[in-house]
Amino acid sequence: MNIKELFFKLLSFKSITPNDDGAMDFIEKYMNDFQVIRVDKNGVKNLFLYKKFGKGEHLCFAGHIDVVPPGNGWSSDPFKPLEKNDFIYARGAQDMKSGVCAFLKACKDIEKFDGILSLLLTSDEEGDAKYGTVEVLKYLKEKNFLPDFAVVAEPTCERFFGDTIKIGRRGSINGKLDIFGKQGHVAYPKKATNPINLIAPILPKIAGVNLDEGDENFEPSQFVITDIRAGMEVTNVTPNDLKIMFNVRNSTLTSVKSVEHFVKEKFKGLPFELNINQSAKPFITNRNSKIVKYISNSINEILGVTPVLNTAGGTSDARFFGEFGVDTVEFGVKNDTIHSINERTTLNEVENLYKIFKNLIKEM
Repeated sequence: MNIKELFFKLLSFKSITPNDDGAMDFIEKYMNDFQVIRVDKNGVKNLFLYKKFGKGEHLCFAGHIDVVPPGNGWSSDPFKPLEKNDFIYARGAQDMKSGVCAFLKACKDIEKFDGILSLLLTSDEEGDAKYGTVEVLKYLKEKNFLPDFAVVAEPTCERFFGDTIKIGRRGSINGKLDIFGKQGHVAYPKKATNPINLIAPILPKIAGVNLDEGDENFEPSQFVITDIRAGMEVTNVTPNDLKIMFNVRNSTLTSVKSVEHFVKEKFKGLPFELNINQSAKPFITNRNSKIVKYISNSINEILGVTPVLNTAGGTSDARFFGEFGVDTVEFGVKNDTIHSINERTTLNEVENLYKIFKNLIKEM
């Protein structure tokens, strides 16, 4: 099976989160010379494959087989890959069956490696991610089998293929703030306490404010208000309470505790209740890490491109590797149509991604 045939096969699985549609069974059979560990939980399929070549370091390639729903308006069937004008159209073409295809083929074709090669796949990255990659890593930690290095093959490139490696990700802190007032008739404001009036002078001090200055790896962590609502959609009653929802995409310089302190200081003296949680933790891999150097060199050797190292974008399963202390990078095809109608990539990018991964394995 050549790389195009493998890619088209993967794209044909209707693997909408958390259903893998048989993709994991296919991959297990395709990688038939690798040892198999299944860590399925609560309807989520997780597959870990490994092969011991020698006593050296453990390199893991990771990704997800699940995709978001296709939505309406496609020019072709989103689960019947279409090749047209040098592009391949299908749901998951960029995010991220291209990456999965490339590392499956690269690991299958490798005959020599001074260590352990492994593959970690889940069907729950696009969903809550509670029972996916993190559960496999918990299992591997219990067995003292965590990888030394990991490559998550998410689509990372921005303007052209090869231009970006992600060496970390910001975390995500979510909050809901309830401010309490006293409902009343709009004609008698002295008899009521309008929570809108209470927050009005505070909003300029919190909305869009940077909570840290950032550093060489991260942009500043910003306090972003995502929703404000109060009242009953009538003009003659002032609201009894008001809700503010916010998010902070935080670097390693800002924590849940520091955000909580920021909010409590700004709203000091007002009757309020704060609920705050961290849905994803930030992580960073040292720029001098072996995995950063080797994948940068492989990109340069195959493409003649020197990639930029950054931490931009949302969250991914790479954060779980970071939590377990695994030096992790993300690298994949160009990211410009993920989750969109008529998602597409090129076969040339997938083939070159395969070459980069294969070269990385050989170099390590």
